[in-house]
Amino acid sequence: MTPESARTYTNPVLNADWSDPDVVRVGDDFYLTASSFGRAPGLPLLHSRDLVNWTLVGHALDRLEPAHAFAAPRPDGGVWAPSLRHHADRFWIFWGDPDQGVFQVNAPEIRGPWTAPRLVKAGKGLIDPCPLWDEETGEAYLVHAWARSRSGIKNRLTGHRMHPDGTEVLDEGRVIVDGDGIPGWFTLEGPKLYRHDGWYWILAPAGSVGTGWQGAFRSRAFFGPYEERVLLEQGDTGVNGPHQGGWVRTGSGEDWFLHFQQRGAYGRVVHLQPMAWGADGWPVLGDDGTPVAEHRRPALPPQPPAEPATCDDFPGGRHGRQWSWAANPRDGWATQHSGDGLRLACVRSEDAHDLRRLPSVLTQRLPGEPRVVEVELRLDSEEPGARAGLAVLGDAYRWIGLQRDADGTAHLVHRFAEPGAAAERDADTPRPAPQGRALLRVETVAGARCRFSCDLGDGPRPTGRDFAATPWGWVGALLGLFALAPAGRGHAGSATFTRFRVGPRRTAA
Repeated sequence: MTPESARTYTNPVLNADWSDPDVVRVGDDFYLTASSFGRAPGLPLLHSRDLVNWTLVGHALDRLEPAHAFAAPRPDGGVWAPSLRHHADRFWIFWGDPDQGVFQVNAPEIRGPWTAPRLVKAGKGLIDPCPLWDEETGEAYLVHAWARSRSGIKNRLTGHRMHPDGTEVLDEGRVIVDGDGIPGWFTLEGPKLYRHDGWYWILAPAGSVGTGWQGAFRSRAFFGPYEERVLLEQGDTGVNGPHQGGWVRTGSGEDWFLHFQQRGAYGRVVHLQPMAWGADGWPVLGDDGTPVAEHRRPALPPQPPAEPATCDDFPGGRHGRQWSWAANPRDGWATQHSGDGLRLACVRSEDAHDLRRLPSVLTQRLPGEPRVVEVELRLDSEEPGARAGLAVLGDAYRWIGLQRDADGTAHLVHRFAEPGAAAERDADTPRPAPQGRALLRVETVAGARCRFSCDLGDGPRPTGRDFAATPWGWVGALLGLFALAPAGRGHAGSATFTRFRVGPRRTAA
């Protein structure tokens, strides 16, 4: 780290899809959670000491319920926009499942154990909840937004009195901010609720994820009336739609705001903005209301560079915290053993020709900057039609890997599916892989374009054309590992992945 870089940071501080972030400080530690939608485990938990360098330390949700609703991928359902708080010596996370209602889990420590999910308010379209335990009055409150896709309602924030133990709301709720009554405001959502300087504050975005802004509302009473102000918008910067996040104060009294920027296939990357309180009592974000690209670091002890893990040797057959299944996992998909490497069972499926429908794909986030992704694959299955590989998964997807043919030969295959297509097509001509082994490689370049190549022992060779990665519903594109077999009976063998690596692109001298 150079002296200059030691004094400043560059946005985004989390350059991958950590969607809808919220943050809290406990002592000298900062913690962040984000949306995980239908993947399991869900509710990722990140830790930092300086708000710039973050590591992934666990998840608060092992699997989603009801199990039958998350037996297949749901990139548009599950965990939406959680809020993270610390109260009564416990961590609390509230989130909205747009098909079920507002849920809550809590734990004595960030690493758990976390309680089973508790349904706080049932209903369709209830999203983006945030609690507040008011230390001045002893009251507890909850605010949430609405998803029109499920409820027919949007652009409104509803407030409730809440039981102090966080288990239920105590009234029918009342609309406390109606975005339709504010000229120029639309798609009001994502509220975060605070108490400061005698005011109730709701920091909430509006204007949609791609082009919107961050707003603030304040009132002397929780149920209003509220006055509003725009705090952060794109202006002449390249940061589109800067909004939806959380405010945190350091131990020395500095204020900061973490929010996301929607970046297409890269998902929602996280930016850190300075925050101050103006003479009129309203917060000021960024550079007088526009996002900063580079800024002085928070006045906190310097920390070594860190970011959420991506590489994995799969010791003992176990995968790292950076991986989530595309839906609730089942026993037997991955086998623990005495060596290194991820041993995936070739899961039999009638949907084996559409990875978007398969829960048994192990995924992690696509890096938000150019990278080289490599993994070694050995196909141990002799089952005709068995296949395994490395995928870039979204509304469209492409994968490269090995397939066992009817005559027992393994072939290197490269396949893709377009948005809405029900089946894959070849992206290149299959070629023999006589050893049943391959080094698979994806190089990502600007614009989330992906270049696939492989090495079957005779040197690296490109395969197929460039592929433009796409988002997957509300989720950014995902890297995926999988092993599949056609529908049938009995064990279909396995595939072993070793030395998963994500590193910088090599440039010519």
